[in-house]
Amino acid sequence: MGKSDLVYLKHIRNAITQILSYTHSLSEKDFYSDQMVKDAVVRNFEIIGEATKQISESTRQAYPSIEWRKMAGMRDKLIHDYIDVDYFIVWHTISDVLPTLESEILEIIKINEA
Repeated sequence: MGKSDLVYLKHIRNAITQILSYTHSLSEKDFYSDQMVKDAVVRNFEIIGEATKQISESTRQAYPSIEWRKMAGMRDKLIHDYIDVDYFIVWHTISDVLPTLESEILEIIKINEA
């Protein structure tokens, strides 16, 4: 793995950490009603997607269990369809996907820093 891939993986890790810290004490209803948190979460999903796009194909292929294309695709959807962000999908990505993704990204970083 190239050094730059490790940098981008750390950006992904940091953005996940930020999202989870912004939302850990919120109910789904609270999330929907807090525009500042929604804005911060969306921005960090954009960072995740953009960093994902910078990761080399060889690294992506080495970790096929991670849905790299979906991560990049979510960024594209948030950037280009900013008027109609589906916060239901955003919330369920936070609650259903991010905890596992965080563990996977942390493991990849750990393996490649050794």
